[in-house]
Amino acid sequence: MFEVEYLTDKNGQQKAVVLPIELWRQLFLKDDASIKELSEEIEDYCLSKAMDEAQNTPLLNHKEALAYLEE
Repeated sequence: MFEVEYLTDKNGQQKAVVLPIELWRQLFLKDDASIKELSEEIEDYCLSKAMDEAQNTPLLNHKEALAYLEE
């Protein structure tokens, strides 16, 4: 798993994201990607990670799901 870091200003507010170069190369195969392409690739990556996590999460029955939503 890649570790994503954040750059902060002097007040501690997050201003930028630092991605490991291996992850960058996985996401973006070409150097001159447009903003739209960057956005789509990041979205695809995040959706893929969410689907992977969902596969590893146990399914809840109806009663358990309702109890979870009430929390």
